[in-house]
Amino acid sequence: MTTSSSGTPSLAGIRGPIVLVGVGKMGGAMLEGWLSLGLDPKSVIAFEPQPTPELKALEKRGLRLNPVAAAAGADAAALVLAVKPQAAAGVVIGLKLFAGSGTVVLSIMAGTTLQFLEREFVFSSVVRAMPNTPAAIGRGMTVAVPSKKVTPPQRQLVDALLSATGAVEWIDNESFMDAVTAVSGSGPAYVFLLAETLAKAGVAAGLPPELAMKLARETVAGAGELLKRSPLDPATLRQNVTSPGGTTAAALEVLMAPDGLEPLMQKAVAAATRRSKELAG
Repeated sequence: MTTSSSGTPSLAGIRGPIVLVGVGKMGGAMLEGWLSLGLDPKSVIAFEPQPTPELKALEKRGLRLNPVAAAAGADAAALVLAVKPQAAAGVVIGLKLFAGSGTVVLSIMAGTTLQFLEREFVFSSVVRAMPNTPAAIGRGMTVAVPSKKVTPPQRQLVDALLSATGAVEWIDNESFMDAVTAVSGSGPAYVFLLAETLAKAGVAAGLPPELAMKLARETVAGAGELLKRSPLDPATLRQNVTSPGGTTAAALEVLMAPDGLEPLMQKAVAAATRRSKELAG
């Protein structure tokens, strides 16, 4: 693995195959990102029961699709688990042939703990990560926590694999992962709900549905981009939009009431955090 002259991580020089288990929306976004960083399709082994035409096309370029595990080759450089957490127990049984002492196992399965991964892949290093759906357009946010066995080169490899779909933050305390899941993993759904309800409110105020939806969509997208690019914190950006006694102030008086958006969001994140802990057992 190398780094390009622009500082972007490259996977062109990786040693050993990358095994990707699950090539759905998230796994597919990761694979697309890896290829854009220079990973040769011949370096990828993919397991997907319902392969898309795009995945089958990559098979023609050398990607190994659904091979018999025993005949697939040597230990993987990385084994990436991108299946639903409910399928974890059944999936890992057939994957241990790929996981040698030099393999780093990367799981993006919600609620799947390091303890579970270390128990199943006793010879390998493991990393637990939580991405989110904007990874599909290269704007994801992923938080990762490594086991103690992860070496610096393995961490660098995982960082490159995850950075292919957006920003990455590393933490040392796995107990944060339930709240991470609630905030950034589930967070895009909260934003989509905001756009949905804003459009409905526009219709209730008299706007045609198509116009209300376009206004809501573009406003949420534009505000998000401004938030990303601006050095200012969200509170300051909010204050910059709000003129005393104006229309925005009238709306914020409702949203920022004691029973308004803040306590409601706290309840929502707390509920998602609890559910994440339940999934982890």
